[in-house]
Amino acid sequence: MIDPNDITALILAGGKGRRMGGRDKGLLPYGDGSLVGHIIDAIAPQVGAVLISANRNRTDYAQFGYPVVADPLDDFQGPLAGFLAGLERMRTNYLLTLPCDGPCVIPNLAQRLAAGLIEANAEIAVAHDGERLQPVYALLHHRVLSGLRQALKAGERKIDRWYPRHHWVEVDFSDVPALFSNFNTPEEYARADGHGLGG
Repeated sequence: MIDPNDITALILAGGKGRRMGGRDKGLLPYGDGSLVGHIIDAIAPQVGAVLISANRNRTDYAQFGYPVVADPLDDFQGPLAGFLAGLERMRTNYLLTLPCDGPCVIPNLAQRLAAGLIEANAEIAVAHDGERLQPVYALLHHRVLSGLRQALKAGERKIDRWYPRHHWVEVDFSDVPALFSNFNTPEEYARADGHGLGG
C-alpha cells in the first residue's frame, strides 16, 4: 500500500466560477466556516500534505495555513494546469486531486484510490461513480509530470484526453455516488447549505 504520508492532496480552487456568478466557490460560507475549510478538514487526515490550487484571492486561501499554488499558465487553462502546479510543488510521490466545490469527502477517499492504483500497477487512478468518470477525483504518481508538461505545451486542456496517454485505471465508487455532488450554480449551493449569494 501507499503510505498516506507519501500523498499530497491538491484542492482545486482555480476556476473563474462563471456559473456561480463569478463568486470564488472555495471561499463560500459552508457550515461553520467556508467550503474549502470544510474540505481541508476532511482530506487532511488522509494525507501527508495539502496544497490549494487558486488563481484568485490567494491571500484569503493562504489564511487556511497551507501552501497556495497558482497555475503556471495564464488565463485559467483548466484543471490540468492546476495538476501541473501541484505536481511541481509537491514533495511526495503521489498527488491526490479533488475539487473545492464538492463538500462530500469520504474518510477513505485517498486509501481507495491508492488501492486501485497499486492493484493495477498504474500511474493514475480516477474515480468512477458507477455511471460516469469523475476526472478531478484522481491520484497521480509524480512520474506523469513530464508527460503533462508536454501535453500542455502541445495545447491539450482536456483531462479525459490526457489520462489515456498514461497507464491509468478507473476506481469504482458506485457505492457512494453522493460523494460527487458539487455546487455549480447559486441554486445548488442555496439548496445544500441554505446560504444565498446576495451582496
